Amino acid sequence: MENINRRKFIGKTALAAGIGIAGAGALISACGKKMPENREMGLPPVLKGAPAGKKLRAALIGCGARGTGAAINFISAGPDLEIIGLADVFQDQIDVCRERFESFNLPIPEENCFAGFDGYKKVMELPDLDVVLLCTPPQFRPEHFLEAVKMNKHVFMEKPVAVDPVGIRSVITSARKAEAIGLNVVTGTQRRHQEDYIETYKRIKEGAIGRITSAKAYWNQDHVWFRLREPGWNDMEYMLRNWNNFCWLCGDHILDTHVHNIDVVNWFLGKYPERAIGYGGRARRVTGDQYDFFSIDFYYGNGVSSHSMCRQIDSCANGTGEIIMGTEGYTNCQNTIWDHNGKVVWQFEYPKDEYGNTLNQIEIPPYVQEHMHLAYAIRTGDYVNEGEQTALSTLTAIMGRTAAYTGLQITWDEIYKSDMDLGPSKIEFGPVDMVFETPIPGTSVNV
Repeated sequence: MENINRRKFIGKTALAAGIGIAGAGALISACGKKMPENREMGLPPVLKGAPAGKKLRAALIGCGARGTGAAINFISAGPDLEIIGLADVFQDQIDVCRERFESFNLPIPEENCFAGFDGYKKVMELPDLDVVLLCTPPQFRPEHFLEAVKMNKHVFMEKPVAVDPVGIRSVITSARKAEAIGLNVVTGTQRRHQEDYIETYKRIKEGAIGRITSAKAYWNQDHVWFRLREPGWNDMEYMLRNWNNFCWLCGDHILDTHVHNIDVVNWFLGKYPERAIGYGGRARRVTGDQYDFFSIDFYYGNGVSSHSMCRQIDSCANGTGEIIMGTEGYTNCQNTIWDHNGKVVWQFEYPKDEYGNTLNQIEIPPYVQEHMHLAYAIRTGDYVNEGEQTALSTLTAIMGRTAAYTGLQITWDEIYKSDMDLGPSKIEFGPVDMVFETPIPGTSVNV
């Protein structure tokens, strides 16, 4: 990534028009009312399994741990769902994924597997391919999504959907093209497909905590995986094999993980923030160029702010979740609503086991439920397209990251129109003539 400066973050030449801030709308009291059906509130169905229908053949693009997991989730979602092709930059990743599927007695033909930077294009040319699962590092998501729409494929894509505003605008454009031609798009924001979150959301929108006044979101955990450089790796291979530690590939962990919580706040508030200010820093990381922690204030207008924090440092207090406060109570967004005295006024009822013990988990994991929804939409014609909403939540995280990296207050309009485009201009194996410095807020290279 080139040295970060205000011109990179807040460009003047972006061609896209700004996205307006959506209003949350008035909340209505739920007292004595039956909860609305999911469809009435624009929510996904909660399914026991994908309905039967035509066989759906999918290709996995990005064969790492999350990609392989997503492919397993896909075939677990219902009948006649099949993985027929694989693509990844690295052949060894493809080999490991194929071995995993062979262990399930689900072989993937070698001739349907494609390594290299252009592998995603080759796998999309397979005959009778219906769906692509886009699970590479997020730097590549906009390009791969664009190609999927061009090739007329339904899409599951992991979050975050881009690492910079140029990528975000590309995803939004592709999502709108997908809608125009009827291609279904589901994204990896699992909480929007999680039954307990959905039921809590319905009650909040019906007025269970009154008018929303503030929120907070947090994802604090130990440091995640990293790789030290091995002999024989050129610059590009090292960064790709260590992608989770370079901002141009993953967007920093405020995108890679904390975007889940940011998305929940946007969802429950029904709008996107007007501006962000905050800070972050790096203390313990040993590879890459990103931060260890972020603390961001997102302002949503009308006096409503959300404090958003995330940290990846070992041996610290950890926790993940969201809290939304209202004039009449508050919620953890997942399963409980309290009044201001701390009394539980509603709690989601989880299923029980055969002995009558509460399981404290939903019946269908959201990682599988989202694939059920995709197959359901394709087979029934009940259209779904989550591309733009996830792009805008990813942009929210980018706005927070930018505020921390620069020390500046960043507005929604500035970040949406920014010409920030991270990473090398040409992505190929070999040396990379770029400096990947950790941003220092308030310095001459960052303002």
